[in-house]
Amino acid sequence: MSELLTPSQTVGPFLSLGLTWPTGHLVVPEGTPGAVLVSGVLYDGAGDPVTDGIVETWQADADGRFDHPDDPRGASGSGFAGFGRSATDEDGRYRVLTVKPGPVGDGQAPHIDVSVFARGLLDRVVTRIYFPDEAAANATDPLLASLPPERAATLVAQPAGDGVLRFDIRLQGAGETVFLLV
Repeated sequence: MSELLTPSQTVGPFLSLGLTWPTGHLVVPEGTPGAVLVSGVLYDGAGDPVTDGIVETWQADADGRFDHPDDPRGASGSGFAGFGRSATDEDGRYRVLTVKPGPVGDGQAPHIDVSVFARGLLDRVVTRIYFPDEAAANATDPLLASLPPERAATLVAQPAGDGVLRFDIRLQGAGETVFLLV
């Protein structure tokens, strides 16, 4: 038996072979009243788009309920899936059609939990998307309040017009997105 360490392996680039599905980006059906498109670019440490990554989302519905057995109230319906998965395209873009989550009643501002999988990562990285129209709630959110303002800003999506929110994810370097320990 050898005492040498096994070389580490990274995630991908096989992600798109088994982890994506055509409607994975639809947390709610197209045409859902109040739907918002969250879209952005996944960047690597050199500032180049990651063209073979996956962005997953998990969130409460507009009433602050989760589509999960641990939430006895359950999601309020209307085709809300609670979970989304989008592969990045040839420009590093991802997109998720969803609704703005309601407050879950624990002092956290409305947000979407995000996991990112990409070549070069040994494990997923986890972050959050907060909403720009929630300034008061964002100011008292425990996570955002614990960060310097310039770092907290990396977690707040920006309006891009026509009901679209832009949220770029930077894995390293200038403007690196804040990632959470999980």
